Amino acid sequence: MAKGESGLVNAIAEAFIAACRDEIEAPKPGNVHVFADGHGMTVSDFLRSAEAAAPALSNPSLPVGARILAAVEATFAAAGMNTNLGIILLCAPLAAAAETGEDLHTALRKILAGLTLADADFAFRAILHASPAGLGTAARHDVRGNADVTLLEAMREAAGRDRIAYQYTYDFVDVFETGGGALAEARGKRWPAPWPVIGVYLAFLAGFPDSHIVRKHGFDAAARVQAGARDMLERFTNAANFEEALQDLLTFDRKLKSSGLNPGTSADLTVASVFADRLTRILINRRNDG
Repeated sequence: MAKGESGLVNAIAEAFIAACRDEIEAPKPGNVHVFADGHGMTVSDFLRSAEAAAPALSNPSLPVGARILAAVEATFAAAGMNTNLGIILLCAPLAAAAETGEDLHTALRKILAGLTLADADFAFRAILHASPAGLGTAARHDVRGNADVTLLEAMREAAGRDRIAYQYTYDFVDVFETGGGALAEARGKRWPAPWPVIGVYLAFLAGFPDSHIVRKHGFDAAARVQAGARDMLERFTNAANFEEALQDLLTFDRKLKSSGLNPGTSADLTVASVFADRLTRILINRRNDG
């Protein structure tokens, strides 16, 4: 591997770890964060998981599916549980796209279009290993069987019920538009950390029924959380100061956790959005330096 390529790989791994840290430092209602653990998981679990998964996710010798499986296995070795399956599924193709050095979104489309049956087989094994809460069965392309389609085709089948599969199907539109748009808006307002990440998270939680909640608790529960998030987003945006906003966020956080509601998909999309933003800036800087 050339020196420049090695530097890019290291930068991608560091960007992934930083994105995971950014997400865990933001007080996201219903999820684990530095202000409150939850759902039997701790901040330390997530930080160890990020460090463990980063080398596999940024390994240029592995295809996307193999990165997913290796990252999930590394996570279990480090944390002993599923803390980041959704994050890994979203970030593996982003990392592969960044390695090309091209415009991130353009390269991502090519990566997704080139996914293979072998990628699907690796990803199916990763999903079974992680055994996410609410994992059911599917009439076609069930992860418990051998893959008979490419990973992209399998994601297309699941896109109507899973927002992570939706990203694969529609070129990560939510990550680049909803997540990227919220980050750009926060940057324009010069919000300090961790508030831009909260803006991203609430944009997802208010924008769509969280598919993790749908799987575990049904659509009605997800719709109620979405309605609460819309109210929270309005209060957050109009808060007189961040201290006031923090108290509102933590109150909403306690309400969700007391009901066992974990908007995990919204958190996964948040990490992917921050990761994509960091990768975009790395690639721009490399082109400017070159």
